Amino acid sequence: MSAIQPYNATERKGETFSYLPPMTPEQIRLNIQFIVNQGWNPAIEHTEPEKFTSNFWYLWKLPFFGEKSVDRVLAEIEECRRMNPTHLIRLIGFDNFAQSQGTAFIVHHG
Repeated sequence: MSAIQPYNATERKGETFSYLPPMTPEQIRLNIQFIVNQGWNPAIEHTEPEKFTSNFWYLWKLPFFGEKSVDRVLAEIEECRRMNPTHLIRLIGFDNFAQSQGTAFIVHHG
């Protein structure tokens, strides 16, 4: 449990896993697999670091409705990162039945 980061008022946190150390590529892959297994729709958003706390993030393409391929989602994250290297990028899993976000987490810190 020592890997959990303590609260620091000068450092902004957000999203589902922001108090944990950055995820490894394998952990990101496993979380995408979880989203797909739940039947949720993955979506990618990005924004400038100074606008991190804004409610408005740019949508990278439309949500990937019915996507089953983890590799395709990872390829889209990589393409978004290449096009916006200084932006924060987050992955969202939209739950069709609850009509809300099932999860959201940062996959790239610009």
